Amino acid sequence: MKSISISGSSRTEVGKKATNALRKEGLVPCCIYGVEKEAKSFSVPVEGLRKLVYTPDIHVVDLTIDGTKVKAVMKDIQFHPVKDYPMHVDFLRVEDGKPVSIEVPIKVVGNSEGVKAGGKLSIQRRKIRVSALEQNLPDVIELDITHLTIGKAIFAGEVK
Repeated sequence: MKSISISGSSRTEVGKKATNALRKEGLVPCCIYGVEKEAKSFSVPVEGLRKLVYTPDIHVVDLTIDGTKVKAVMKDIQFHPVKDYPMHVDFLRVEDGKPVSIEVPIKVVGNSEGVKAGGKLSIQRRKIRVSALEQNLPDVIELDITHLTIGKAIFAGEVK
């Protein structure tokens, strides 16, 4: 799995007024959650999130918050409804020996028999939620569709 480094600074004030002031300074309010540790609020520059947000790949994020290093994955992101810039990001702390649940992208491989016979390929989901240890998480899940005929499907439970 790919890794990316992001640095930020912790924040003490939370709420609408404080987060709007952060956004005017070019910062994105963030929060990191963990299994045993409590949530921590911090902020990150917008430019620091570009390589993480605007890519189809999944990354393990090496967060540096006021000199403290934490490994995490992006759990959720909220965008501005009109201007389409990140407004808030939630991270999930990755701990050794504990599984993490994340959505992994699907890559379709091959040309199906149904498409060759005149059918149309319809992809319902672009990502599948996977729960595993961080070192066992795949970068992408490849689905071979060469055996599919017209009217046939691959269900999420059939994916290995």
